[in-house]
Amino acid sequence: MGPIVISIVSISKGKEGRLSRIGVRDSKMLTRRKREFLLDEIKAVSEEIQVYMISAGEINEAMHGKVSINELEALNFAKLIDSASSVPERFYVDSPDVVPERFGMRIKLFSKKAMTIEGMRNNERVAGVKPIRIRAEHKADARYPIVSAASIVAKVTRDLEIARIAEEEGIEIGSGYPSDRYTIDAIKREMGTSRLDPYIRNYWKTMSLIKQSKIEDFI
Repeated sequence: MGPIVISIVSISKGKEGRLSRIGVRDSKMLTRRKREFLLDEIKAVSEEIQVYMISAGEINEAMHGKVSINELEALNFAKLIDSASSVPERFYVDSPDVVPERFGMRIKLFSKKAMTIEGMRNNERVAGVKPIRIRAEHKADARYPIVSAASIVAKVTRDLEIARIAEEEGIEIGSGYPSDRYTIDAIKREMGTSRLDPYIRNYWKTMSLIKQSKIEDFI
């Protein structure tokens, strides 16, 4: 439950090493306290940070319309890049697609800026325009400190949003992830109400399993 949070972080050449020195790495390998501490450090080092929360409502609407999560993420990454005040020479992205270059191509198709996708042939070039080089890779957040920084920004933002929802609704919802029993228990308890409806991703497999288990409880 809750939003998918995406983020881009821009840094000047020569400063990348500072990210590693302050302890930036894949957000999944850090404690919540460490991520929150590093957020201020990342802000101090970075040239620009852009964040967007894809709400559960947006996710449900997209999936109802047969738009994949990969397409939805690529669309919003493109919007973040287009709205950035700086134009990076190279953009590293952690690809959720089984074919990383395809995810990079989706970003290019949605973006208004000139781009070339590393690893793909026949990239179109615009005369007189230097394109942004897109490098899409699996586990880029574990390989490139700049992607790790973006993952930390996104994770801290999501954690704060989940905490806000819990406080606003007065419900202990845990982390919002399907592996969290507090999250699953909260959803099961509130199935007969509408309190958590705005925050639930209805088309997730987890929700199908929860609904099925509720039916079986009464058989």
